[in-house]
Amino acid sequence: MNAEERQELRDKLRQARRDLNPEQQEAAAKGMHDLVVEQDFFTNASHIAFYQGVDGEINPGFLLEKALAQGKTCYLPTLSENTPDQMSFASFDSATELVENEWGIREPPITDEDVSPTNFDVVFVPLVGFDENCFRLGMGKGFYDRTFSFKIFNRRSRPLLIGLAHKCQLTDSFPTESWDVRLDAVITDEKIYRPDTA
Repeated sequence: MNAEERQELRDKLRQARRDLNPEQQEAAAKGMHDLVVEQDFFTNASHIAFYQGVDGEINPGFLLEKALAQGKTCYLPTLSENTPDQMSFASFDSATELVENEWGIREPPITDEDVSPTNFDVVFVPLVGFDENCFRLGMGKGFYDRTFSFKIFNRRSRPLLIGLAHKCQLTDSFPTESWDVRLDAVITDEKIYRPDTA
């Protein structure tokens, strides 16, 4: 699969999630929430990173509300114009005022307090597509792959990387690159996918 074919696959999968109507989006988000909150990794987690759903991504908002209600420390990603290749995380609670960044994504104000990616127990990761072995097709900018590249060499290291997706984002296996970080699981509203460890 060349770069053009990879982009065509991205476009197709992005359109599939955009085509879901608001009722389908909400039902999927609630179903995914119900699956996640039953998992030990969520129950036992103290520090969790979320994302703000855009462009038809499955919305982790119900999960975020549950985590805050349970007293967990929550974070959202931030992107800075000054460091366009890097992603940081800032703490978030119900009092945090979000501001729109240059990509139209609402995020917490950027602070000097840098949170190390290894400090999280769980990071919920958005995606464009995924296969049954939990390889992720992202937007192509590489933010998550660069931030969590240490997981390539030590898959058991913290944090758990959990992709959240609509079932329509499941696709056939696709060629991966050496810098692609495999997810520890992908969860839709119907199923939990875990990588083949064989």
